Amino acid sequence: MSGNGRRTHAGYGVKLVRGPFVRLRPHQDSCADEQEFLSLTRRLKSQGKRLAADLFSGAGGLSLGLENAGLTVVLSLDNDKEAVETHRHHFAGLTLDWDLADPRRIEKVAHLISEAEIDVLAGGPPCQPFSKAGRSMIRHRVRNELRDPHDERRDLWRSYLEVIRLARPAAVVMENVPDMALDREMFILRTMVEELEQLGYSVEERVVDAWRYRVPQFRQRLILVAMRDGLAFDWPDDATEQINVGNAIGDLPEVAGGWRPEGGADGWADYDRPLTDFQRTMRHGVPEQDIGKVFDHITRPVREDDARAFEVMTHKTRYSELPEEFKRYREDIFDDKYKRLDENNLSRTITAHIAKDGYWYIHPYQNRTLTVREAARLQTFPDWFRFAGPPSAAFRQIGNAVPPMLAEHIGTAVVAALDRATKEEHTTREVARRLADWFDSRGAEPKGIPWLNAETRWQAVCAELLLERATKSTIDFVWPVIRLMAGPEDPAGGEHEDALVDMATAVGRTNRANLVSELADYLREHPGALESENLGGLRLPGVGEAIADFVTLSVPVGDEEDAEEPVLATKGVLRVAARFHGDPVDQKNRLTDGRMAVARMIGGGAHARRAHKGLIELAASLCRPEHPLCFDCPLFTACARAGVDDGGVQPLF
Repeated sequence: MSGNGRRTHAGYGVKLVRGPFVRLRPHQDSCADEQEFLSLTRRLKSQGKRLAADLFSGAGGLSLGLENAGLTVVLSLDNDKEAVETHRHHFAGLTLDWDLADPRRIEKVAHLISEAEIDVLAGGPPCQPFSKAGRSMIRHRVRNELRDPHDERRDLWRSYLEVIRLARPAAVVMENVPDMALDREMFILRTMVEELEQLGYSVEERVVDAWRYRVPQFRQRLILVAMRDGLAFDWPDDATEQINVGNAIGDLPEVAGGWRPEGGADGWADYDRPLTDFQRTMRHGVPEQDIGKVFDHITRPVREDDARAFEVMTHKTRYSELPEEFKRYREDIFDDKYKRLDENNLSRTITAHIAKDGYWYIHPYQNRTLTVREAARLQTFPDWFRFAGPPSAAFRQIGNAVPPMLAEHIGTAVVAALDRATKEEHTTREVARRLADWFDSRGAEPKGIPWLNAETRWQAVCAELLLERATKSTIDFVWPVIRLMAGPEDPAGGEHEDALVDMATAVGRTNRANLVSELADYLREHPGALESENLGGLRLPGVGEAIADFVTLSVPVGDEEDAEEPVLATKGVLRVAARFHGDPVDQKNRLTDGRMAVARMIGGGAHARRAHKGLIELAASLCRPEHPLCFDCPLFTACARAGVDDGGVQPLF
């Protein structure tokens, strides 16, 4: 650092500003030990309060939302010291700096929840990917309803499930990023649903757009809600108003990058008044003596060259479009390195990355990055909510948080479900069992798609290449020949291939037959390729991802119990799911809404693979695009369509 207090870089300087460092006292009803905690919870219970616990609580965004919904959060834990200090300041009860990877902590937390008679358990456990061996082990235990032993526990979502198993709270809320639901098998999500249903919970899961609940961001979160004793849960309605960036932060005073108030952590910027309903909500609860103040309205200093770059940017400007003189990074890698927010639109997702780099969050019309308070506003933290530690820790806590307004809507729906106490009519396990039993009843060769029970992967691939969207007469004509084909290396294979080409030509499918021949030639040079566990990753001639997933599902490699089960969004299954749930998932995002709707029908238990085959067969035979044969469907009594008076519904005679 030079003598004038400026750190230099590439010929330009930026002021070095640290702090202020916010220290927060514990809540007046903070508990020092278990005895105080149980004394507090008994008192609250005697007053008719419903209690909640927040595991992996962070600063308390989820806790705040639950409290705004009428719950009282009395127990929380996290492994981030600044977040723990923040939470302990704002919430009563016991706030613990614990790591749930430790089995002893799991049992202790479950004991506290049980002893305190906590009603709602909430949290956002991180979910890590698994090796095939790890997935197989978990799958075996879940399907055989075996307990997962503590000494093999390594993953925090498993710890979360174990707390639920031991404590049995009345309701469970889990929040996570959608990636948890988007892997091709949706393994973690389906496993959690299966285990929770085994424990007697009804389960609902959905990828939620936070902006639907007055959060001014493009932010998606996976929300899972489980209700003990099979109670029904209804998702909250969308809010009537969408909040944009200007609506959220437009009342906050202008400040320069790097500005700090006098008084350090106790300093403030002068505040005038709120201008919108959202801003009034953010100011609600600010103490009388602080009405003219706004705290934590501080941000990073701005380099001189960055300030000039910000000056020429609009919300539409990409980094790659800036004049060369302003570029400090490779534009082929960082084409969106700088992003000015649009005051008339939603913010991009506020993440923990903002603690390290604010360039994704440039103020809509001031030439600086967002302040701590502005980031908190975009996450819907009210202005009276403070964050422990230096600004970087505050940004991290804000970025990691569940938006309180999102949590409030979910919490309100949970409270309503507890008050209503009506039973859910059908579980995922029951639907999966019905589908599996019906599929078994179709025999060795299902009528709609007979190759669902193909003996070899070669048969399944040939059928998919030649008979996809074929008429029933074409299937009846060609499939018997495919069924005779063991594989390209079969000595009699050439004769069968020639017959197949002739038949395909006869029904106008010559090009498809040529693909079969091309694939056969490739497989003769690469024997065993079709038996790969990662069939979709091989890029075999003619075998795209959809065919690879279908073949992986219909003809597993090795032990079926250990084999992968991709969740398909093809073969008409989204049409069936949309009708069954009464939700147009076939018209939404197929990789999120669609596949999650399918997963809710096939589950993750012992029936899952056969249930998935049953769903495909159902789409091909009964649940047709027009004139579905609803009265013969195994799911008719559970289907949302059952109560619809539709002249197109026909019985099967």
